[in-house]
Amino acid sequence: MENGTAKLTVKNYSLCYGDFQALRGINVEFKENRITSIIGPSGCGKSTFLRTFNRMNDLIPSVRVEGQVILDGENIFDQDPVELRRRVGMVFQKPNPFPKSIFDNVAYGPRAHGIRDRARLTEIVEESLRGAVLWDEVKDDLHKSGLTLSGGQQQRLCIARALAVEPELILMDEPASALDPIATLHIEELIQTLKEHYTIIIVTHNMQQAARASDYTAFFMMNEDRSGSLVEFGPTQKIFTNPQDRRTEDYITGRFG
Repeated sequence: MENGTAKLTVKNYSLCYGDFQALRGINVEFKENRITSIIGPSGCGKSTFLRTFNRMNDLIPSVRVEGQVILDGENIFDQDPVELRRRVGMVFQKPNPFPKSIFDNVAYGPRAHGIRDRARLTEIVEESLRGAVLWDEVKDDLHKSGLTLSGGQQQRLCIARALAVEPELILMDEPASALDPIATLHIEELIQTLKEHYTIIIVTHNMQQAARASDYTAFFMMNEDRSGSLVEFGPTQKIFTNPQDRRTEDYITGRFG
């Protein structure tokens, strides 16, 4: 498990909102075609760190960053953010389908990138819905609003929407926290199939989900100055059964956090 090609490498990365340092001195490497969970107490910067990878933090005027984030050998801060966001898909905590048909939800990204041919769009929509294990449930209702689907189906629709632009990296911020246990299991099973084609990074508060669903785990903590930093990173089984840092063990066993 420890072998593999690095898809994304973070070097001496820090982030500030104005005078407040939110992330401090992070170094970590994400392997290609692997699932990495980011865990840690509320407020330690997990979601802020995740939003680094598609440069969503750039949308906040006071943000400053230091260090490098290397995707396939190139610093993401030297890239066009629009092109980067095509390569790096995002699935949010709460399902957020557009108030459009199921078809148009999935076709939205390809259309935005210039694909107009109806036959090609139809092909992309089917491929993406199949990739999100949703096609068989909606294939006869593609004209219906995405908002008519159940919560779990809506989240899979959002995953299909992310897949439609053929990303290389998929970010998921608490992707199952708003779902019931059965829908959560469907999402976890889906994530396992997606890693054959994508590198996936998940933020989760759910220890069991991190243990079940990920190949690697990164544990974050808040420092005394309230900045977040990486405490420990490694194969998930090792982090959960033989952590090297006492703070990791305390968090995983519920002694704090």
